[in-house]
Order: sequence, then C-alpha cells, then structure tokens
Amino acid sequence: MYTECIPSHQRILGINETATILLKELCQAQVRGETAVQKLISERLVATGCLVEEFEYDPADVKVKGEFAIDQARAKDRRKAIVGTLSGSPQLPSLLVFAHPDGEMIGDISQWRHDPFAGSIENGRLFGWGVADDLAGCAAAVAALESIANSDKPMGSVIFASTPSKRHARGVSALLHNNITADASLYLHPAESGSGMREIKAVASGHMEFQIIVKGCPPETTEPGHTAFSHLAENPIDKALMIRSALVRLAEERAKRVRYPQIEALVGRATNLHVSKITCGDMCRLSRIEDTCILGCAVSFPPSETINQVKVEIEATIGKAVEADNWLRDHPPQVVWVSGVTGGEVSTDHPLYQTAAAAILKITGEAPSNNPMHTSSDIRNPIVEAGIPCIGLGCLAGDLSQNNSHDEWIDLADFHRMVEVTKAIVADWCSGFVPDPSQEKRFNQTSNINKER
Repeated sequence: MYTECIPSHQRILGINETATILLKELCQAQVRGETAVQKLISERLVATGCLVEEFEYDPADVKVKGEFAIDQARAKDRRKAIVGTLSGSPQLPSLLVFAHPDGEMIGDISQWRHDPFAGSIENGRLFGWGVADDLAGCAAAVAALESIANSDKPMGSVIFASTPSKRHARGVSALLHNNITADASLYLHPAESGSGMREIKAVASGHMEFQIIVKGCPPETTEPGHTAFSHLAENPIDKALMIRSALVRLAEERAKRVRYPQIEALVGRATNLHVSKITCGDMCRLSRIEDTCILGCAVSFPPSETINQVKVEIEATIGKAVEADNWLRDHPPQVVWVSGVTGGEVSTDHPLYQTAAAAILKITGEAPSNNPMHTSSDIRNPIVEAGIPCIGLGCLAGDLSQNNSHDEWIDLADFHRMVEVTKAIVADWCSGFVPDPSQEKRFNQTSNINKER
C-alpha cells in the first residue's frame, strides 16, 4: 500500500500534510495496540527506502548503567523496537532519532469529548490517546525521513528508532547495548512544559522513588478498640513522622549544598526530596493502631550527582533518625528503592545544541531556551548508556492521559514546525553543517529573553 503511494502523496501534499495524515493513522491504530502502531511505522519506513530491522527484547535483560526498577515498577512483557536506517557517508556525522510508540494503558474514556482513536481536529488541535505521548514524535520522525530520503545532498547515516519507553520498557537502551550507535541523538516528544517549539531539552535531572516501611506495635489487648490503650503502643505513624522530619531537614540541607545554576535560576533550588504518600490504617477502624506505616518518597537531583551518592545520603539520614529512637533502633525500618534514573546533560555550546537552535530560529523565527526542568527525560539514555550527546524537542501539547486528563492534544501548527525543524536538524547535522559561530551570542541572548517572559 505505502510503497506505491507515499512518494507521490508527499509531492502532492507536502511534508506537513503528510505528517498530519500519518499522525491521524497512528491515533487510529492505537486502539489495536502497540503492535499495530509499530507495524504502520515499519511499513512507512520501508516505503521510504530505509533498511528496517525489528529488535525483540526482554526489558529485564537490558543491562542498563544508569537506572533501576523493581519488578512491580517495570514492564514485564517482551517488547519490539523498530529501527529504520537511511545509510550515508561514514565520513559525515550520523544521527540517531528516537521516539516511543507506547502510550498509557487505555483506561476510562467516558469524559473524552473527542473520539480518542480518530485523530480528530478542532480549533487547530489534533486530539487522540497518546498523540502527545508520543505518537507525534514518531510521526514527525517518519515524515522528516520521508522528506529527505531522495536528497542529493551528501549526508551521514540517519537512524530512526521507534522504541518502547513506558514503565521502564528500556527500548532505546536495549538498542544502544546492541551496537546501535551514532555521533549524536535527537529525542522527539511534545513539550509538557507549555513552551512547545520555543524550547530545547538539554538537561535531565536524575530521579528516584522509594518506600520506607516502618514497624510499630499495637497495644496488648483483645479489645476491638485501642484508644484507651494507645499509650501502651508503639504507633508506627509517630515513628514514620520522625523519619519524615529527618528527610525534610535533609532536603533543605541539600538545597543549600547541591548546586546547579540552570535549575536554580528557574525554581530556586537544584534538588528536591518529598514524602508524597503515607499509608497506614483503615478509615473505618480509626480506633485501632496498626503495626506498619509506609512512607512513599521521591527525590530529584541534578546531573552532577549519581544514584549511589544520593542513596547513601538518604540511607545515612534514616540511619541517624533510627539511632535516636529506642524502638526504631531495635526495629529498624526497611528502605525499598522502587525505581531510579541518572541525569544527563548537553552543553548549550555543543554543536548539536547549536544546530538545533539554528534550525528552530530559522523555522519559527524565535531562538529557543534550554529547559532543564524535565526530570527523567529520555534524553538521558544515549548520554548515560552510550556516551552519545542527546537533546529533546517537541511541539506544544496538553491534557496528557498520563496526568489523568482527557482529550489529549497537540497544537497542529506547532507540530508542523516540529516536523520542519526535525528535517532541518537531520539535514544540517548529517551534512556536517556547523552554525555560524557569530550566531551563538544571538542564541544565548534570545534564550535569556525567553526565560524572563
């Protein structure tokens, strides 16, 4: 089907219209699952002239360097990544472009005003389940490759990888550890920040989630109510709050000590730690004291810190709180590290960043700012796992299903800019084009103006 119609289809409609049609088709395929989405992407890449390969893998077998996840937090089924390569000159720079085809598990759609699997368009927005997370990234990449496939311009190889990502699916890491490589990498994903194509993600903080299981002791009584005996109990909530207080003090101390100017300039501190959930007891049995309280916690940290460094500090802080309490000393809490990723960064002086900034300025008329606030961004994977510089960018989007919203959308005009910018980055980077150094000051000046808005 696609082998015969795509070239003329592109000539008639142009890159943006072609990208929009593909995005609608991906939305429609989403209802049939990830396999259908990947099949459509594979067919389009074959029709484009790419060498297309399928990589089946088990997320549990991927030997990652910079992340971890317990079984409950990790994808368990075998997955498939689709890789399409337009081979080029080995003397010119190569580029790995990637996006993820998997979205949130399809759930309640009763509040949607638009059919989540139609790709309908209204008031300049295209709606669909997963359209912003991350079908738009897949469509933009495929459309860009289709547009440059028959170019006579000498270029290095460009690779597009449609790789599962959700729930630590580790698709791009699986490829990176399977000898897929390039001189640089570009992650395409709509911007959750609200800035759209006005930003580049070149910094990703690290992030960990963990639980602290605190033991207590109900009073020794056969009475159904414990209130009259509560002074004889060791209430696990009281003990958990002692540990929480210690973590709050650590968070404030770290905020003063751990520095990262780009993040501090935006939110005032480079690292955060919070307790987001306390689980204990039953609202129908408020007279009873339970034997266990669980704290759910998360910590973010800049790329200058490692997972192990932060783990050691948190465990030492909990240890000091335990030593200060007789009950906790004899009944130490259990710390369960649920999941974590290491951060990564690319300097704004790097040729990859400058190439992307030049492309955005050319297409949109506005120089982008560097957004360092997207914790755990997948830009970290090529950086951490393979030492490949990586940045991310994407169109304006909103109401993502992963945020428990409905009618997920992308801005269609900004999506078209995303497609054009992707095409320009691929063409410029892979041809060895280096932006005029005299433009660097202009980029930085405009970036600072954007931050002040």
